[in-house]
Amino acid sequence: MPKQIILAAHFPGVNNTTVWSDPRAGSQIDFGSFEYLAKTAERGLFDFFFLAEGLRLREQRGLIHDLDVVGRPDTITVLTALAAVTEHLGLAGTLNATWHEPYELARQLATLDHLSGGRAAWNVVTSPGAFFGENFRRGGFLDHADRYVRAEEFIATARTLWDTDGGEFAIRNSQFDIRGRFGVPRSPQGRPVILQAGDSDGGRELAAKHSDAIFSRHHQIDDARRFYRDVKDRLAKYGRAEDSLKIIPGVSYVLGDSDADAQEKAHHIRRQQVSPQTAILLLEQLWNTDLSGYDAEGPLPDIDPVLDEDDTIIKGRAGMYPDRLATAAEWRARAEAKSLSIRDLIIEVTGRQNFIGTPARVAEQLDEYVQTDACDGFILVSHLTPAGLDDFVEQVVPLLQDRGVFRTEYAAGTLRGNLGLS
Repeated sequence: MPKQIILAAHFPGVNNTTVWSDPRAGSQIDFGSFEYLAKTAERGLFDFFFLAEGLRLREQRGLIHDLDVVGRPDTITVLTALAAVTEHLGLAGTLNATWHEPYELARQLATLDHLSGGRAAWNVVTSPGAFFGENFRRGGFLDHADRYVRAEEFIATARTLWDTDGGEFAIRNSQFDIRGRFGVPRSPQGRPVILQAGDSDGGRELAAKHSDAIFSRHHQIDDARRFYRDVKDRLAKYGRAEDSLKIIPGVSYVLGDSDADAQEKAHHIRRQQVSPQTAILLLEQLWNTDLSGYDAEGPLPDIDPVLDEDDTIIKGRAGMYPDRLATAAEWRARAEAKSLSIRDLIIEVTGRQNFIGTPARVAEQLDEYVQTDACDGFILVSHLTPAGLDDFVEQVVPLLQDRGVFRTEYAAGTLRGNLGLS
């Protein structure tokens, strides 16, 4: 039997993938947008709806970052509201293990699991920096090296709480010392599904020990296969089977009447996503200095990046460039070889349009990734909110069903069941 493909719908908000200038774009705040995307995903028999979280608006050059979404509603509140307008779709929220407390968050997730009939999922993330901490009473108390220590003990503590079946608990470890009565009985899934997005060695190890799924950034097929094998090979030492952890990269797609038509659409979308202003902002994040005087249609700066990691130009975004000089050299070589402007280069190096072609071609590519162990499924990130999934559901899902690699109806009553998890 071929492997079954997992599909999830990502509600975008920040970063440059969303084209808010498109007249078809809707509100990022109005509940109708969340409801529309969730119902579209459920109509397409998707496994779950995935909602990101921003604990503070990013700042660049001391100003609110142009691409940040002002007014994003609280994650748990949105997912709880969606539970009332969906029946089968899983509801996954990104919730921070650094700033939340285990009792509070475990109770909220258990409640969501009850209200949704067993469809809750938690995407565990960490934020060590003081920039985020200024919104919370503890400031930047967490050392960067301790972020996975806290995350691991947070997950273990939450699981202990869920396993009390509403009973008493006493938990003491390096991060938490709590005791009392949980008060919420065991939820329909037993425990909410746990996702995690960490890609470092520590993040991979945490996922192998505790997670049910990984939200991966590896989407080139050879790289994805290496990541898949690396993480799956870590499971045995924790007594886990290979199929107990799902690898689900975030990907995008563009459909066309022909492959050439799809490529033309993709080119247009990338130009919309990376305006001249956006190109300069993204380049500044590597160069770590004000480049507002440069022409986005001109060449790269002839100066080197600033290497002060204690004072970065952007606040509120995890460090993406561990070696700024090496990355800058790589970008310069690429720009010189292809005669790329700043904007053209940024379009090329930040692109995530992984699947481009006719519906048949995209269905074939998605199936190849899963059947050759590059991943177990996909979190689809559309360039349009909230109607970006419409064409995929109408044109690609039926082709995956014809291939026998995607459900024709929901088979289980919980998210765990539909993902094939115990």
